[in-house]
Amino acid sequence: MAAAVSAPLLRLHHHHRCLLRHSSSPRRYPAGFSRGLSSVSFGLPRSTSTAARSTASPSAPSAAAAEATDAASAQAGSDGKGDGIGEEERVVLPTNESSDRLLRIRHTCAHVMAMAVQKLFPNSKVTIGPWIDNGFYYDFDMEPLTDKDLKRIKKEMDRIIRKNLPLVREEVSREEAQKRIEALNEPYKLEILEGIKEEPITIYHIGEEWWDLCAGPHVESTGKIDRRAVELESVAGAYWRGDESNQMLQRIYGTAWETEDQLKAYIHFKEEAKRRDHRRLGLDLDLFSIQEDAGGGLVFWHPKGAIIRHVLEDSWKQIHLQRGYDLLYTPHVAKAELWKVSGHIDFYKENMYNQMDVEDELYQLRPMNCPYHILVYKRKLHSYRDFPIRVAELGTVYRYELSGSLHGLFRVRGFTQDDAHIFCLEDQIKDEIRGVLDLTEQILGQFGFRYYEINLSTRPEKSVGSDDIWEKATLALKDALEDKGWEYKVDEGGGAFYGPKIDLKIEDALGRKWQCSTVQVDFNLPERFDITYVNSNSEKKRPIMIHRAILGSLERFFGVLIEHYAGDFPLWLAPIQARILPVTDNELQYCNEVASELKSKGIRAEVCHGERLPKLIRNAETKKVPLMAVVGPKEVQARTLTIRSRHSGEIGTMPVDEFFRRMQLAIANKSSSL
Repeated sequence: MAAAVSAPLLRLHHHHRCLLRHSSSPRRYPAGFSRGLSSVSFGLPRSTSTAARSTASPSAPSAAAAEATDAASAQAGSDGKGDGIGEEERVVLPTNESSDRLLRIRHTCAHVMAMAVQKLFPNSKVTIGPWIDNGFYYDFDMEPLTDKDLKRIKKEMDRIIRKNLPLVREEVSREEAQKRIEALNEPYKLEILEGIKEEPITIYHIGEEWWDLCAGPHVESTGKIDRRAVELESVAGAYWRGDESNQMLQRIYGTAWETEDQLKAYIHFKEEAKRRDHRRLGLDLDLFSIQEDAGGGLVFWHPKGAIIRHVLEDSWKQIHLQRGYDLLYTPHVAKAELWKVSGHIDFYKENMYNQMDVEDELYQLRPMNCPYHILVYKRKLHSYRDFPIRVAELGTVYRYELSGSLHGLFRVRGFTQDDAHIFCLEDQIKDEIRGVLDLTEQILGQFGFRYYEINLSTRPEKSVGSDDIWEKATLALKDALEDKGWEYKVDEGGGAFYGPKIDLKIEDALGRKWQCSTVQVDFNLPERFDITYVNSNSEKKRPIMIHRAILGSLERFFGVLIEHYAGDFPLWLAPIQARILPVTDNELQYCNEVASELKSKGIRAEVCHGERLPKLIRNAETKKVPLMAVVGPKEVQARTLTIRSRHSGEIGTMPVDEFFRRMQLAIANKSSSL
């Protein structure tokens, strides 16, 4: 994909007002606070209940099946709910965009927290304190804080809130603001003041006890805040201005809501997100690891994770071939000169690794795949009759990331993009964009992603390309989206300098948004690499180049999938689809024969033994194996299997061929049950 500078999460404007980008529609989180997370619904695409929700089997169960039922019931617990997620009433949580009141509460909470900190720690210096997606934070120059300190700060905040102190706005001259800040000995506020261009300078007071440079907005008084709907969450280090050469500050994060019920819903959401953390599940399910002996941000795919990647890649390739793409494999390094031509060394160098000397020539690890695909295009002269030309590659790229920014599979140093480039004529742009949107829907739909947030980004102030081609390309993107019937927001001026783009975020089981798919029209690289085609008048013209990715990167998308499914992958993706469990070792030979037969037919099956059946079932549940085939003496004699589903309980006893046939159909349909 083409390099694009991503917008920071926070943009500080006029003192420390924070402008946030997010969906204007309210998120939905679960209620049911007195009940455990196992009874909370987060809108999962499928049930994740355990085998305790069993139904009558189509045939009389054997002794092995009966023992399996008892074992599953014991695993589920006395309430019979297991670790499944049931349907519950949902609490609608507002966002900063959907509720002006919530935004004011959060901004005021940041000020109240800063006031509390300076009451308890008089030598602390304040910097900035914006609202953020789920609350607020404030940065302080002070000694490191502990969890015990956070409790003290929260108690002081409660006292300030109970006093119902008014929030008073005051306008002062720049000179007066500077005088007051110098009197308080607040050097960071002086620096902030220097960056404020507007006049007059505005100050917000909390009663007569504390004030800060601020543009607002705030609630009328601290009593408008429900102290039971506010919680301090954590403290972390943060460099002033985000520059590691500056002073390390103490950043206190807090969350604030309109009501206590909203806070409780948010806390349960956080607990569920923690349960789904892909780093923990990756370890528990033996899917992947980051080996520090090899280096941070470099992913090791373990056998179970690798088989899921294989399934993803295989499906991706098949769909692309059906859609008229040609597959490519290109090198991981190239001469540094290639990245000069592409402009990456000039504009993207901070994200690239140092060059390496190979026989007195400089080579560079690739940060992008685009130049390689252009070189493949340039290998021969093209006619207008050749278009559109579509090439796709699962290409591994390398980006320099600071160690502090690395985060599991979500932020790594080496990752594989599902990259593709389309070379087409101007009048083909709309149809090609529509084709990409159809392909996106098909691929993401396999995983149960049905809800998207879509943004169309238009021409920025600084750009390349003529007015005419920008207008045509932007109109083509709009028309394709409207033909598709997808709602979208227009981000005026938010496009890349080289062309307009569409960005698509998927919504996971917890309602979180993840940037995955992007479609970008590029007028820059065709010019830089001087790529052409011959038109119907035998004249050389430039083709239109479209960059697109659907999954984004395999590593990051895999992390999203782990958290979306809570590690409980559907049958077609599960690393082990069926586990065969003998009641005793007397049935082991038959179990091995069945496993071999299933594996020869493409089913990912394994035999587990050496423990009592209840323990074997419990282990299979823990490892989230979708299907279990229990084998006792009767099954061996009849050459059958008694099947249990992790999601729907006991299915029944059936011949091996029928089990295979039903599995094959379920996998083909990407169903979660037989």
